[in-house]
Amino acid sequence: MVSSEEMQPAGDTGGIKLNLGCGKVIRKGWVNHDIMPGPGVDLIYDLESCGIEPFPLPDDSVEEIHASHLIEHIDRVLPFMQEMWRIARKDCRFELRVPFGATDMAWADPTHKRPYFIRSFDYFQQPFYNFADYGYRGDWGTDQVTFLIPKSVAGTNTAEELMHRINTERNLVAEMVVNLIAHKPMRPNDRALITLPNVNLNLV
Repeated sequence: MVSSEEMQPAGDTGGIKLNLGCGKVIRKGWVNHDIMPGPGVDLIYDLESCGIEPFPLPDDSVEEIHASHLIEHIDRVLPFMQEMWRIARKDCRFELRVPFGATDMAWADPTHKRPYFIRSFDYFQQPFYNFADYGYRGDWGTDQVTFLIPKSVAGTNTAEELMHRINTERNLVAEMVVNLIAHKPMRPNDRALITLPNVNLNLV
């Protein structure tokens, strides 16, 4: 395993790109993280430890984060998102790929902790907490949500019709891709500041 200093070349003013829960999908030029050692894994850390021990990267050091089918496996999700916000630079982009909550894939895997829907990510932005305090200190605004829909089930529906089907049917969406942006400094608890995502429908 390499140190955080070695992950960023000397004189490089760009931030770290972090590939969370990489498994066997190693990204060249990225810091590849996993819970287990393996070929190409740079950083080993149990994400359930977030909030107990720091993720081994400095504050404000990461410019981009990618996590594919990871967050649904995390039980302590608010400490995880808070810790990712700590290491993120201002305007860091965080791409999360997840099974959509209204699909069998979101529920069938016994290691999944919870399903995710389009509004699930509101809980990771600080303005949402004008009504309660869960102890979460982080601020990820939802920039964009993309639903990947198989052409075979989309048929000739318009975008409006597809959105209605997404909200009322099961097993229509193959995958949901969510792009978050780190707001720094953290915004106040004012619901007027909540960012609503642009929604894209991609036929695959």
